[in-house]
Amino acid sequence: MTATTVKAYRSPSLVLLAFDWPDGESRNDFLGFAIRRAPGFLDLATGNRPASDWLPNRISFGGPPAAGQPDFPSNVAPIQKFMWWDARLEGIDPGQPLTYEVSAVCGPSNAPRVEPGTMTSLQVALPGHVEGGIGTWFNRAVMSSQAFSRKVRALGLRPGQPPTQAQELDLRSWLANGMEKPVPDFIAAAQDSLVGAIYHLNDSLWIVPALKHQMTKADIGLVYDSVKHKKNGQTLPNESQSAIDALPSVRFFGRDHTNIMHNKFLVRGTKLLDGSGSKPEALTCGSANYTTSGLTSQANLIHTFQSGPLAELYWQRWALLKGNPARKKTKEGAGWSNTVSVGDARIRVFFSPEPGNPGDPSISMETIVQAVDGAQSSVIFCLFMPTDQALLDACFSVGDAGKMMFGLVNRIPDDPPALHRTSTGKIPADEIAALEIYHRSQKDMDTIDARHFNANDLPGGFELEMNVFPGTNPPPYPPVIIHHKFVVIDAETVSPTIYTGSANMSGNAIFGNDENLLEIKGSARLAQIYLAEFLRLYEHYRARAAYFRWKESGGAPATFSLQPNRSWADRHYATGSPEYKARLHMLGLT
Repeated sequence: MTATTVKAYRSPSLVLLAFDWPDGESRNDFLGFAIRRAPGFLDLATGNRPASDWLPNRISFGGPPAAGQPDFPSNVAPIQKFMWWDARLEGIDPGQPLTYEVSAVCGPSNAPRVEPGTMTSLQVALPGHVEGGIGTWFNRAVMSSQAFSRKVRALGLRPGQPPTQAQELDLRSWLANGMEKPVPDFIAAAQDSLVGAIYHLNDSLWIVPALKHQMTKADIGLVYDSVKHKKNGQTLPNESQSAIDALPSVRFFGRDHTNIMHNKFLVRGTKLLDGSGSKPEALTCGSANYTTSGLTSQANLIHTFQSGPLAELYWQRWALLKGNPARKKTKEGAGWSNTVSVGDARIRVFFSPEPGNPGDPSISMETIVQAVDGAQSSVIFCLFMPTDQALLDACFSVGDAGKMMFGLVNRIPDDPPALHRTSTGKIPADEIAALEIYHRSQKDMDTIDARHFNANDLPGGFELEMNVFPGTNPPPYPPVIIHHKFVVIDAETVSPTIYTGSANMSGNAIFGNDENLLEIKGSARLAQIYLAEFLRLYEHYRARAAYFRWKESGGAPATFSLQPNRSWADRHYATGSPEYKARLHMLGLT
């Protein structure tokens, strides 16, 4: 009898476990995996924490639990996957040891047993949000989840009923998953001066109040997107106007000599607005707009960098943009910066726009395409509205070449349909942005849209999931679900490369917008965070797409249930399948 093989990928807010059991391929009674964690889960009502707990599974051999009942422990409802994540980490501090025991489960489904001699124990510790001068935050951003639906139901909110101010803060904080903190904390630490370039600034819960508090203590200057947009002949209010009105001591610099000023960064230091003697000290940037939805309901990330040289590059860009130069001026000298070392990472930055027009060769995209072409093991991508076909083709080629490739793409139609709330407070079918879910190649794709939130297609025992925050009106466009802009190459190895920033991988972003794009090399620690957080989102949405595809085929049962034999694992042992590649690559067995 052989033991399981286990590897952990750690994020500050979750632990992703990859595992395998060599004997499973030949055992028809192989039912899955049981995972026990020590210490156990904190009871939020009593404050008690048991010595250990089995990680839970939402479904069993008989389906989901009855209404109001807890999920099943994995020793009786084994996990029928080769990776699983643990996010029930309330009260677990960075550096505190967590022990996971992973065992194979075999036997008949009516009497599953943890197989003796198969257990492997692995001890890990959560990383801090800030390590080696680099801070990393991913939000949770899954309104379309059972957990969020249960939170809303527990508050007693009826469909369409607005939450109270305290309830909204609780729900939004859960979605933000800690990502509401780094920008206000960064602002609060500015004792002399703070500058930045922000596409949209209107978050009234955290960021605008932080700026209001700090504007009397530090000099603050912000470039914002002031491009005028019209609807039905009427000029629309600027997205940042409410913040501009609320922050009279902040110097705002409108930017409209561009398609859009799409940056989202702040630089902290001394004399940053003086023009001489300036000393940039630290930087925060990422994909998140400084809006409440950007922090909570749209999947995003934020970085901080305690690096004077990197902050200097961003400060120089701010100094250029605040004068609202012509786009021709901002294109001059476009290229990758010199490498800056921060902790264990080697970092370069590229500021768009580039010379040329959509369809022309791109310096920044060619760099990413070459890196993807050189992937030794894997590529993952999580993108909003990409149109660079060379990049997408390169990613698909990785999957076709037998390597691990996973992708999430959020697309919005060129001509978005009108959105109409139903009597249940939900947006009806086909009125939400589509998520394309890639797991092998361009042709091997699932698409998830509003049909996956339709009560008629709901698996039995599951709650209807949301796509609009409780009590809010649908926006006049399909809502953004995935707002990330990152590509990670060889994330599970010791030599990864990350591309991340504000820029959508599109011609408009590359040649027409003010953007910033980071290349981060060599940080296996940081790549593991990206991989763990990506797979959390990927598996969340792929499960919904798979059920809908199953139901469209006419073969879906009334609800999910576990398979009573090893058939659940067949595709994981099928040579060349996406699941086969993931099983091996995630454990470093290739």
